[in-house]
Amino acid sequence: MTVIIEDEEYEVVIEKKRIKNTYIRVKPDLKIYVSTSVFSSEKHVKELIENNIKSVIKMINAQKKRIDKEERFFYLGKEYKVVITNVVKKITFDEDYVYVPKKSDLEKFLIKEAKDFLPKELDRIYNIMNNPKIPYPKVNIKKMTRKWGYNRRSDNLVTLNRELIKYDIDDIDYVIVHELCHFLHFNHSKAFWDAVEYYKPDYKKNKKNLKE
Repeated sequence: MTVIIEDEEYEVVIEKKRIKNTYIRVKPDLKIYVSTSVFSSEKHVKELIENNIKSVIKMINAQKKRIDKEERFFYLGKEYKVVITNVVKKITFDEDYVYVPKKSDLEKFLIKEAKDFLPKELDRIYNIMNNPKIPYPKVNIKKMTRKWGYNRRSDNLVTLNRELIKYDIDDIDYVIVHELCHFLHFNHSKAFWDAVEYYKPDYKKNKKNLKE
C-alpha cells in the first residue's frame, strides 16, 4: 500500500498485531510503518494516516534531515562532497571533495583523527593558557551524545567528544578552554565564565556554533 504526501509517494508497511491502539512511525528507509490491530483494514489505516498527517509529515522531515546530515562529511569545520571510488586506496582530499574506497572508511578516518588531533590541540591550548593553577590533565577521547566534553577533577581527567573533529578548530579550542577552566572553578558560576572569557573572548560565538 502507498500514500501520496506532499506530492511524494510513500510505502506503508502494515504490521498487524494483537493490540488495541495503532502506532505510526517513519523509519530511515522513509517507509511509514503502522502497527495496528489484526482487524484493521487498509482503508482504516489510510484514514489514520490522513487524520494524523501533520505528525507523519513531521516524522518524514525529521528522517530526511537526519539522512541529509549523514550524507555530508565534515572535517575540521569544512564540508566536503563524498565520492566513493576504487581509484583511490585511502581517503584523499581536494578543495571540495573527499575520495574514499568505501563509505565506512570515513568514520574510521574521523575516529583516528580525533584521537590524534584532539590531545595535541589540548596540549597546545594548555601551554598558551600557561596557568600554574591548572594541572596538566590526562585526556580521554570518546563519542558522547549530550556533551562536548567534561572534566573529572578528582582523576585529573578531561574527556573530549570525538565528534568535535568535525568542527572548526576555533570551536574545538573553546571546548578545551571550557574544560580546563573547570580546574579553576568546578561549576558554571560567573567566576567560571569570566575565566573562559579571559582565555576565549569570543566564546559565545563558539557556543552558538556548537548548538547548531
